[in-house]
Amino acid sequence: MADLDVGALAGALEEAVAGEVRFDRGTRAAYSTDASNFRQVPIGVVLPRTPDDAVAAIAVAREFGAPVLSRGGGTSLAGQCTNTAVVLDFSKYCTELESVDAGARTCVVQPGIVLDVLNRRLAGTKLRFGPEPATHMNCTLGGMIGNNSCGATAQRTGKVVDNVKRLEVLTYDGTRFWCGETSDEEYAEVERHGDKRAAIYRQLRRLRDEYAGEIRRRFPDIPRRVSGYNLDSLLPEHGFDVAGLLVGSESTLVTVLRAELELVPVLPERTLVVLGYPDIATAAGAVPSILPHEPVALEGVDHKLIRDQQIKDMNPRALEELPEGRAFLMVQFAGQSTEEVDDRAHRMLAALHDTEHEADVEFLDDPERENELWQVREAGLGATAHIPGKADTFEGWEDSAVAPDRLGEYLRKLTALYQEFGYASETGPSLYGHFGQGCVHTRIPFDLYTADGVATYRRFMERAADLVASFGGSFSGEHGDGQSRGELLPKMFGEDLVTAFGRLKAVFDPGNRMNPGKVVAPARLDEHLRLGGGWAPADPQDLRFRFPDDGGSFAQAANRCVGVGRCRQHTTNGGEVMCPSYQVTGEEEHSTRGRARLLFEMLDGHGDSPVGDGWRSTEVRDALDLCLSCKGCKTDCPANVDMATYKAEFLSHHYEGRPWRRPRSDFTMGWLPAFAQLVGKLRAGKLVNALTHTPGLARLATLAAGVENREIPRFAGETLQQWFARRPPRGNGARGTVLLWPDTFTGSFHPHIGQAAVRVLEDAGWRVTMPSASVCCGLTWISTGQLGAAKRILTRTVRQLAPHLRDGGLVVGLEPSCTAVFRSDAFELFPGDHDVRRLRAQTVTLAELLTEHSPGYRPPRLDVNAIAQVHCHQHAVLGWDADEQLLKAAGVDAEHLDSGCCGLAGNFGFEKGHLGVSEACAERVLLPRVREAEPGTAVLADGFSCRTQLHQLDSGGREGVHLAELLDFALSKGGPR
Repeated sequence: MADLDVGALAGALEEAVAGEVRFDRGTRAAYSTDASNFRQVPIGVVLPRTPDDAVAAIAVAREFGAPVLSRGGGTSLAGQCTNTAVVLDFSKYCTELESVDAGARTCVVQPGIVLDVLNRRLAGTKLRFGPEPATHMNCTLGGMIGNNSCGATAQRTGKVVDNVKRLEVLTYDGTRFWCGETSDEEYAEVERHGDKRAAIYRQLRRLRDEYAGEIRRRFPDIPRRVSGYNLDSLLPEHGFDVAGLLVGSESTLVTVLRAELELVPVLPERTLVVLGYPDIATAAGAVPSILPHEPVALEGVDHKLIRDQQIKDMNPRALEELPEGRAFLMVQFAGQSTEEVDDRAHRMLAALHDTEHEADVEFLDDPERENELWQVREAGLGATAHIPGKADTFEGWEDSAVAPDRLGEYLRKLTALYQEFGYASETGPSLYGHFGQGCVHTRIPFDLYTADGVATYRRFMERAADLVASFGGSFSGEHGDGQSRGELLPKMFGEDLVTAFGRLKAVFDPGNRMNPGKVVAPARLDEHLRLGGGWAPADPQDLRFRFPDDGGSFAQAANRCVGVGRCRQHTTNGGEVMCPSYQVTGEEEHSTRGRARLLFEMLDGHGDSPVGDGWRSTEVRDALDLCLSCKGCKTDCPANVDMATYKAEFLSHHYEGRPWRRPRSDFTMGWLPAFAQLVGKLRAGKLVNALTHTPGLARLATLAAGVENREIPRFAGETLQQWFARRPPRGNGARGTVLLWPDTFTGSFHPHIGQAAVRVLEDAGWRVTMPSASVCCGLTWISTGQLGAAKRILTRTVRQLAPHLRDGGLVVGLEPSCTAVFRSDAFELFPGDHDVRRLRAQTVTLAELLTEHSPGYRPPRLDVNAIAQVHCHQHAVLGWDADEQLLKAAGVDAEHLDSGCCGLAGNFGFEKGHLGVSEACAERVLLPRVREAEPGTAVLADGFSCRTQLHQLDSGGREGVHLAELLDFALSKGGPR
């Protein structure tokens, strides 16, 4: 590698490849790790546009002798997706479903297609690809093939290897062919050609014949054996299946160009039975009694996983559905009718009755409730990482598997091993997994920060491997070996079969250029660690935000990302927001994960980072440029990465001492509240509007402001505070006094919303007060990273609100982004300030005030349909449950759009270079859904940004309305309560 001419390699790839060739420092940093404990900075990254493009890329790599790593969604937990190699990322362009044969129940796909996308495209055939890992929303089929993935549905459909008919593959030397099961006649035909493919097949048959006895003797006969190479697929009883052999080979043998997949019928009806047991080993002991009833999924979770989710406020409604117990089995039945699946569930329960396996039972056949509970299990990896008040947990021994009838015994011994090594406590680690197939997942509080901790981690891994081997189990049940477990394979298979693995590697890749150091001749399990005893990041001490959930450490905050890739989903689900820029661009650097990796590398903990320029890093700045600061990741990311806060902190330091380098829009947009206050005091709104909306002058205004050529929002002629000051108090104030917060956007641009809110609040029995002085939450300064000014402004605001707060008064926010500052950002800037803490606790939304603090309140009836674009900050910080409850009580049938971010996101959509992304975000779901809505359907949009985006883009002439306007409209009509 030392003599590799990287510049010449990059140039040759750019000439040969139609796709994108990225050898820049930012891209290399973003791809330096996967979801594992390991880190290796790639040589460069290629995004092929077609499978043929990948062939061209490998030809160039071969010319230079450069190693190659094919990567899917980058969520591997064992280190197989990180290497000092040319990384081929198929996930941006090679995403086609090329053909479907519904009669044969097969389809042909390119390797970059995401599983959920594939199954959506297959929906019309009533078929689907069976295996479904927890990362189904972002894992690619190529990655699943590389890992031999499974998921909960493997209880019914088996592993990926059981669902692949043929593969089109490419070896490093350029040999390209389709492969699958091979009859003797087909083998003879291959041999007849006498080409490189024939040589490969000949060597494979010799290898099979030589090791057949040892394969049958040493390969674990269990449902979840994923460790090692699939030499058993070559046995006559498996049809000399070369495709099966290559599944799970982790890019160490070939590059997969296409796959012909076997599909299974969709079972439309399902029911879920949740069984509660006193402990996880007892729950596991019940598995053999349940399996004869043929559930399609049989999952186990312990009380520690439940507790971790409660601490992180994940899936709260679902957790309420659980039966009594400290461990749970989730047993799902599926079929063609409700009667069929319910009958099978009842027969299982009857069989368990009056046996030692009888349990407390929760029976669910409501799909919505089932999905909520299923999310409890799928959230396992993220839920057990970075728990407040607990040590960090890590993968490594997160994927072991044994025979299901020995699972209870194994869990008892594994728990004893935890105790022996000091890893066990009441707070962790949790145990969960695919219990119906004996597969156990966990994250362990390894100390990967010190040399002694790493040494203890190694000793534990060796002992755990001995334990599983003694059970005839597998080190990996679905995640693969990679670097975590490759070194341990002799304990499981013996030296002879490990030698066979090496010989197999030599058949396909004699020069060891395909993902070297994984599975065969692996790097040590304590080598190339992302952390490790030598990790010494430059952890800044002069932070503006205090990062209270990360011990005040920016390094720990940047290290939050566990690589699960939830931010790389291609559609939003259940109202999720994260990550709008990735959904538009498909770029790793524009995902929350990619940006977190860059921030981690920026701190240069290993001294070899490609972006080791600290706060001045242009690569980090460029990656953060398309972050919309939507805060969706704060809630949607299972590790609660808050990229909006990280971006603000970074920008504050990046431009410190050199304000002239800031974009002009930082000043025009960041200081907008100050300008708005001046316009209001001078009552100059009409004059400013005339200047900014006159053709010619309007364009000059946007050029001078350094913003996109968009319509500048119109100022109101009278601010909300001016209107309120001249209006006498009304209402009896029977419920007390509440302070209505006059945020800049409501107060200076849309005061009619504040006026409506005052009328609604007074009607509900509240006396309304409002600050008379100029006040601001500092939001625009925060979002542009001008945190010094933001802290000064916020300090003045809190000082003015302090008397009201100390008397226990509530503050009602109408603009979600400003309300979220009081509920989140202010505390993170001033965690020790008692008035800030009061502000955090006593700030409520309009809906929260009317539902949670106004007992007996009944809203006026509206009886209309509505579609709701929930503001990103409301989703991430405030929640929409109270709004949903209030709307329902008012007779509003509201559809919560799965639209994600509207794309304007405060200042983002106005900033130079962002218009395309801003419009693309809106066109994904929001604008099409608004255009197709029935006449008379209200478009509910509490956020000023959302309403502005709807007003300025093609929304079919529809305007967004605030909740306060809806309720005020009902009042004006005198609707019944």
